[in-house]
Amino acid sequence: MKKSFVFLLACGMSLSLAAQSITVSEARFSVGDGPSWKDAGFDDSGWRILSFDKDWTEQGISNDNAFAWYRLHVVIPSELKDPLTGNVVLDLGPVDDNEETFLNGVKVGATNGWNVPRRYLAAGKLVKWDKENVIAVRVYNGTGKGGFFAGDACIVKPVLSDCVALSLAQKDGKVEATLSSALKTKGTVEVVQTDVLTETILSTQEQKINLKAGSDATLSWPAGENTRFTVTYKDDNFGESITEIKCLPYILTPPAPATPRYNGPAVFGVRPGSPVIFRLAFSGDKPMKYEVEGLPEGVSVNPDNGVLSGSVAKKGEYPLSLKATNAKGSTTASFTLVVGEDKIALTPPMGWNSWNCWATSVSQEKVTASALAMLNRGLADYGYSYINIDDAWEAPERAADGSIVPNEKFPDMKALGDWLHSNGLRLGIYSSPGDMTCGGYLGTLGHEEQDARTWNEWGIDYLKYDWCGYAKVYAAQNDHSVASYIRPYLKMEEYLRQQPRDIFYSLCQYGMAEVWTWGHAVDANSWRTTGDITDTWASLKEIGFDRQPELYPYAGPGHWNDPDMLVVGKVGWSANLRDSRLTPDEQYTHISLWALLAANMLIGCPIEQIDDFTFNLLCNNEVNAVNQDVLGKQARRYSDEDGIQVWARPLADGTMAVGIFNLNETPVNVDLADALSKAGIHKIAGVRDLWRQQDIEVGSYIIPSHGVRLVKVQKACCRH
Repeated sequence: MKKSFVFLLACGMSLSLAAQSITVSEARFSVGDGPSWKDAGFDDSGWRILSFDKDWTEQGISNDNAFAWYRLHVVIPSELKDPLTGNVVLDLGPVDDNEETFLNGVKVGATNGWNVPRRYLAAGKLVKWDKENVIAVRVYNGTGKGGFFAGDACIVKPVLSDCVALSLAQKDGKVEATLSSALKTKGTVEVVQTDVLTETILSTQEQKINLKAGSDATLSWPAGENTRFTVTYKDDNFGESITEIKCLPYILTPPAPATPRYNGPAVFGVRPGSPVIFRLAFSGDKPMKYEVEGLPEGVSVNPDNGVLSGSVAKKGEYPLSLKATNAKGSTTASFTLVVGEDKIALTPPMGWNSWNCWATSVSQEKVTASALAMLNRGLADYGYSYINIDDAWEAPERAADGSIVPNEKFPDMKALGDWLHSNGLRLGIYSSPGDMTCGGYLGTLGHEEQDARTWNEWGIDYLKYDWCGYAKVYAAQNDHSVASYIRPYLKMEEYLRQQPRDIFYSLCQYGMAEVWTWGHAVDANSWRTTGDITDTWASLKEIGFDRQPELYPYAGPGHWNDPDMLVVGKVGWSANLRDSRLTPDEQYTHISLWALLAANMLIGCPIEQIDDFTFNLLCNNEVNAVNQDVLGKQARRYSDEDGIQVWARPLADGTMAVGIFNLNETPVNVDLADALSKAGIHKIAGVRDLWRQQDIEVGSYIIPSHGVRLVKVQKACCRH
C-alpha cells in the first residue's frame, strides 16, 4: 500500500518502499559557481531542469573548464532511516568529471575522477525526515561532456558495505585482511584459499571478530604461490556479508631460452626516403651479434645492438634474413621490409606512454628511465619500441617566432630523440588541435604547420592528437556535422605528410562521430574508440567487451582501432603510483583481448618498476605474435552467452586465435570444443594454449572469474 507522502515528491522522483529507495531522474541545474548554491534555502526556482540519463552537453549545455551545479529537491521518508546507524545513503552514480556533494548545506562527500560511482553515507542528523531536502552537487568539467550521465540517482538505506570496509593487501610474504567499521559490530571472518591453476580448495578457516565503532582489525595468512584468497565477513547485526578476493600474481609464460629467439613482427613498413628506425627483437643471453642478409641500398645494421638505420628511395618489398648469435647458439628469422607511400604501421604500435603513471609530472628524466628499462629489462627484445611523451611537456609560452618549445622538465628534446633512435627506439609526442591541451598546456591551433616542422626537427615518430582543447572551437561553430569532427585532423595530416620522416598519427577523440568510419580518410594510423580507460573491471569491461565488438571491419594494416593504453603494472596518474587494481586474471584478460583486437600495445606503467609478473604478462612472444600478425584482421565476437564470450581472429598462417572469456563473478567450467564451434571451428587438428605455450587437448577447462583461455587453433576444416 502506498504511503500518503508519495504525492509530495517532486517531478522526476519515484519511491519504492519494497526496494527501500527513492530514485531521482532529474534536477535543477545552472552553470557557474556560488558559495550559497549548496544551501537548502537558496532560491533555484529560475534554474532549468536537466535529466540524469544524458550528460549536460547532450542537453545543449556548453561549459568547458568550468563549474556547474545540480540541485535535487527530495522528500526523504523516515522509512529509509537505518535502525542500526540512523543514517541514509546517497547513491548518485558516476559524474563527469569531479564533484562535491552537499546535503542541506553540509558536505557529505567528494570524488576525483570522471567514471567513478558516487555513494556517500550521510548522517541521519543532516536529514529532514519526511520533509524536503536539498542535495546539491558541484561538478567541475574539463572539456566535452559533463555532469550526470548514467541515469537515476538514488537515496537508499545503508547496507553493510556502507558501514564496514574490508580490504586485502599482500605484504611481507603474507595476505592481510583489514576490517574497518564505523559502528560497533561483531561477526565472523571466513577465508578460503584456492589454487588458481586447478581451482582446488587448499584450506578454509573461520575467526570470530568484534569491533568498536571507528576501529579496525587486521588478520593475515601466509601468501602461497598460485593462490586466490576469498575473504568473507558475515555480520551478526546486519545479517549481511561482504567479500573481497585477492588473487596472488601467477606467471603462465615459460622462461625464454638462453639461445637467441626472434620475438618481433615479420614486417616493417617505411615511406620512400624516410628514416628507417627498427630494432631486431631477439631475446637470449647477451652479448649478441646481429646480421641481416638482403638489405636494400641505403640501409645498414649495427652488429652490436641490431638496429637498422638509413633510408630507401625505391618502393618495393625487400625480403630479409635476420640472424642473431650469442655464446649459446644462433637463430635466423624471415622478415620483410616494405617501402611505399601508404606502408607504415603495418602492425599495431608497441611501446610506452607516460600518462597513466606520470600524468602532468612527466619529465625527461622519467621518460629516459623507462626507455633505459625497455632496453635493459628486455622489453625491446619483444618488439616494444615507442617511447611516447603525453601531455605536460609544453612550455607556457611559444618562442618569439611562434615555435612550440618544451618546458624546463625537457631540457633537450632533440638529444632525447637522437639517443632513442641510436638504440632503435622511437619518440612520440602529444598535442591538441585546440589552443590548449587537456592538461591546460599549449595546443597547436593556428600553429599546425610550424609545430609539425618542429616535431620533425626533434625526430618525433608518433603524434597523439587529443580533441580536448578543440571542444570549445567545435562548440562555437554552427556546423556540427561529421565534417566538423574531421576538419582539425585533416589539417594536421596535411602538414605531417609534408615532413621527411614517418610520424605515426594517433587520433584521440574518444570515438566521436564514429571515427572508425573516417579515420583512414585523414591518413590516421589509429583512432581511439572510447573514453579513457581506468584500472577497474567496470572500465575494462565497458571499453573492451561492450564497445569493440562491431568495430572489426574498420581495422587493418596501417589503420587500427585503439581502445586506449594498458593499465597493468604500477599506475596512478602522477604522485599516487600503486599496483593496478585489476586482478591477475583480469590482467590476463586485458592483454589477451588487446592482442585479439590488434590494438595499440602502449604500456602505461614505469618500466623501471615492473615486477616479474608484469614483465611476463607483456613479454609472452606467442601472445604478442597474435597482436602483431601481418594479416591484420581484428577479432570479432562470435558468441556472448551466460557470461562467456568467444572472440576469434584469423592469422596469416591459416590458424585462428581464439579467446574464451569468463565475465561472470565465479569460475566456469567451459567445454573447449563447444566454445570453438561457436567461432565456426568444428574440425580441429590441434590447439595450443598461448599463455602456457603448450599444446592441449580438446577437453573441459575451468576459466576463473574475469579470466580467459587464449588458444591458437589449427583447423582441419572450418567455416565462418
